[in-house]
Amino acid sequence: WKMSEAISQHLDARRLLCPEPVMMLHKAVRTLSDGQVLEVLATDPSTTRDIPKFCHFLGHALLLADEPEPGLYRYRLRKGG
Repeated sequence: WKMSEAISQHLDARRLLCPEPVMMLHKAVRTLSDGQVLEVLATDPSTTRDIPKFCHFLGHALLLADEPEPGLYRYRLRKGG
């Protein structure tokens, strides 16, 4: 992920539990054009497994997966790899 790469959309999935974050992610990705970047914030630890698998199976590039503060998970993905 390059700093010059603008985030096209944000998805706030904090306080939601599996499977809601991934369902919301699936819906949000559909609204993006190929190459656009989506940032996701989540508090459900299962997203650390589910979001990378989502990207892998659907062919999106996972640009960032980190925990900027305890219990907060942040992801950036680019639609279409």
